[in-house]
Amino acid sequence: MIVDIHTHITAPYIISNREAYCQQDEWFGKLYENPKARLATTEELIEALDEADVDRAVTFGFGWADMGLCRAANDYTIEAVRRYGDRLIGFAVVNPRQLREALRELDRCIAAGLRGVGELMPDGQGFSLDDLSLLAPLAEFAAEHNLPILVHSSEPVGHQYAGKGTVSPDVIYRFAKAFPQVTLICAHWGGGLPFYELMPEVHDALANVYYDTAASPFLYDNQILPLLAQLIPHKICFGSDFPLIPPTRYLRSFRSVGLDIEPLEAVLGGNAVCALNLMNLEESSESTSLSERRTNV
Repeated sequence: MIVDIHTHITAPYIISNREAYCQQDEWFGKLYENPKARLATTEELIEALDEADVDRAVTFGFGWADMGLCRAANDYTIEAVRRYGDRLIGFAVVNPRQLREALRELDRCIAAGLRGVGELMPDGQGFSLDDLSLLAPLAEFAAEHNLPILVHSSEPVGHQYAGKGTVSPDVIYRFAKAFPQVTLICAHWGGGLPFYELMPEVHDALANVYYDTAASPFLYDNQILPLLAQLIPHKICFGSDFPLIPPTRYLRSFRSVGLDIEPLEAVLGGNAVCALNLMNLEESSESTSLSERRTNV
């Protein structure tokens, strides 16, 4: 199974009114004020997955600052999962700054079939990932309901780019150490955090942390994959950040760097199956379908 653990979908009404939403949300404006910055619908995501022969994808809307916009984004994700339940795994976007509303929204989204939280956008949503008192209720909720949290991450060095932000390895480490029970998926290679896993105490603290490859061609040399596949082969998850980059580009690159078949299969889907608890999810879905068939009979 090939799983893309990081994709974005956007409702057509937002795409057609991009300028208005850029004015409404500052972080959205930073990322999408340029008309060349791509936004994609559910149908466009499915087409990209088909072209790349990707079996499943985690998808979510934009991490808006306003919870009303988060709810609308989640509605679109819920509908996408209802239509393409065999292909898409939906995550819910919430803003932890509006905690009570965020937890109510997560309850609603779980009931509607979503299976994770994210992508959290701390800089755009006005909080810090190491504000532990703020995030404790969200972390506890996620752990209790077995919901992975996917968070935007960035490097404290290197070039600047739209939406880079300040969620650097030290910030992520403080969150992960405070909430070791949470399955945390760090976008964009965790801003370089995997390299610190050479430190035994850091490696131990990050037992439930995974790293996706989103935007990797814009950030790192291709050799990052074989290097980190040697260091932490069980923690790297293929993520395209579609529609920023199509999945096909990653798969060509991944298959060209000389990985053995076992670590390659882990990166392309095996690790995501573990991070997302997909085996139990599939068994639960099969049981539900069987129960429905028996009821119908």
